[in-house]
Amino acid sequence: MSDENTLERAAAKAVRAEALLDDEILSEAFAALEKSYIAAWRATTVDDAASREKLFLAINIVGKVRDHLAGVVANGKLARAELKELVETAERRKRFGII
Repeated sequence: MSDENTLERAAAKAVRAEALLDDEILSEAFAALEKSYIAAWRATTVDDAASREKLFLAINIVGKVRDHLAGVVANGKLARAELKELVETAERRKRFGII
């Protein structure tokens, strides 16, 4: 991730992803989905393995979406740190007459 434009895009995406993770409505939606999927999963009959598998996958997908957003936030934090390092390196070079 050394291209400045790529780093800036990652940092901007992180801000948006963090806002989504902090959004009360989205958090409630994730919780409601998980709760309803778990309730439906528990209500399946013994011989309804196909439904249980589909509900199990649905429960895991909700978690994967949340994990993806958290990954975008983590990548953005790394990108911001790398951008900061690029700026500091450029300032040091300028200060010491290297560029």
